[in-house]
Amino acid sequence: MEIKKHIPNAITCCNLFSGCVACVMALQGDFHAALLFIVLGAVFDFFDGMVARLLKVSSPLGVQMDSLADDITFGLAPAAVVFSFMRNLPLPAFMMPVADVFPYYAFLIAVFSAVRLAKFNIDTRQTTTFIGLPTPANALFWVSLVAGLGGWITELNAGWLLMIGLITLFAYLLVSEIPMFSLKFKSFAWEGNKARYIFLICSIPMLLLGITSAVAIIAWYLLLSVALYLSEKRA
Repeated sequence: MEIKKHIPNAITCCNLFSGCVACVMALQGDFHAALLFIVLGAVFDFFDGMVARLLKVSSPLGVQMDSLADDITFGLAPAAVVFSFMRNLPLPAFMMPVADVFPYYAFLIAVFSAVRLAKFNIDTRQTTTFIGLPTPANALFWVSLVAGLGGWITELNAGWLLMIGLITLFAYLLVSEIPMFSLKFKSFAWEGNKARYIFLICSIPMLLLGITSAVAIIAWYLLLSVALYLSEKRA
């Protein structure tokens, strides 16, 4: 019984360990390896809560550890990936005086992820839906973008501007008040799960995009969430 209560926290520690390794891979410029360890962290993050519920050993310590691990794996690690990528991004002449400072803008991803996770811990509205973009989705977007489309962004004349714009947009989405549906099914009936089924069905062809599939799928998730939000607001 004593060992059983530590199992979920041990899985959470595996998530944290994966995030730490992803940070190292990011700073070494191995973005594919960073993506692999962030995905591995996401798997551990999925199972720690499930195991805690199955074993009925949930605890306040586990909740806090989960958030701390998530900010490393889904906050600091993707920020390190973007930072490492932006260090080698071509800049126009007028940006050269701030060339050394420019890459640090990436760490807004880690800062706003921490705020998102803190809000989630104290927000009682987020039991069946999310308010703001979940940190795992944000992390997968960024690492897939850099690993899959980094070469294309580097070739753009305004690649630096695109990165600043996306970082600013996603920082806002993390802490926004926009409701975003959860993929957790309480039943498999069509009614009450329309958004989930539409999202999953449309996401299947996007998997053919390979490493960039996460970029397309998360963009689709955001568009569908915003569309549902605006539709409900009008209604």
